[in-house]
Amino acid sequence: MNIGSYNTLKIVKRVAFGLYLDGEEAGEILLPTRYVPENAQIGDFLDVFVYTDGEDRPIATTQAPLAVVGDIKALKVKAVGSYGAFLEWGIMKDLFLPFSEQTADVDEQDTVVVALYLDSKTNRVVATMKWERFLDKSIQPTFAKEEEVQVLVASKTELGYKVLINNKFVGLIYKNEVFKPLCIGDTMRAYIHRVRQDGKIDVRLNRSGYEAIEGEAARLLQLLEKMGGFLPTTDKSPAETIYEVCGMSKKTYKKAVGELYKKRLIVLKTNGIVLVKK
Repeated sequence: MNIGSYNTLKIVKRVAFGLYLDGEEAGEILLPTRYVPENAQIGDFLDVFVYTDGEDRPIATTQAPLAVVGDIKALKVKAVGSYGAFLEWGIMKDLFLPFSEQTADVDEQDTVVVALYLDSKTNRVVATMKWERFLDKSIQPTFAKEEEVQVLVASKTELGYKVLINNKFVGLIYKNEVFKPLCIGDTMRAYIHRVRQDGKIDVRLNRSGYEAIEGEAARLLQLLEKMGGFLPTTDKSPAETIYEVCGMSKKTYKKAVGELYKKRLIVLKTNGIVLVKK
């Protein structure tokens, strides 16, 4: 039986306030009535998430937490107390983020990227903003240039934004290559620009060749990416349609399309514009 993780446990006893599950060496674990599935019977096995209550006793729930031990996730700050912050966890109990595990001051409603681990002294699930120490350093990055990856925006630095790549590696997006607002906790598609000899990874939000695109052309390019590479607008479309789809005037749209077309980043079709795949 693992605290902070999902477990499949056997029902061994029914009481007025719930069920007791067999936690083996941990003893019997309570599943409160509000979480008991209909028709649950003694001898059945249930998939439950196990954590500790306010008195450090293991307790089970059929609710799904937003993260489990070993995960690195973006969570919202629910409150800040005397010893640290409490994060929304998706279950009845909030997740504790001690001051000692914070890398910057946090306020209520902030989003923070944290790793979850089981504190060996207290046997409680705890969050830390020092998530890099939980990455497997024995795994070496083998990305190819321009390889598409998923990134989680973890923090803002003087150079730009630190990101978590594919839940395994740390990367950096330089601030002079960011042409749209980024927030901590954002997840998005990105592209490997370079893996340095020291293992550090430079990431870009667009493929090479896109970096010279700025302003409204960059915004149109990002919209094309978001919409799967196609927009149903042309220079013959009504101005109202262009504004509704692209959020810009027809004049601005035509100028942006012209810039992207000259750089061979799009193809013009009779029914819209198509992003060139590389």
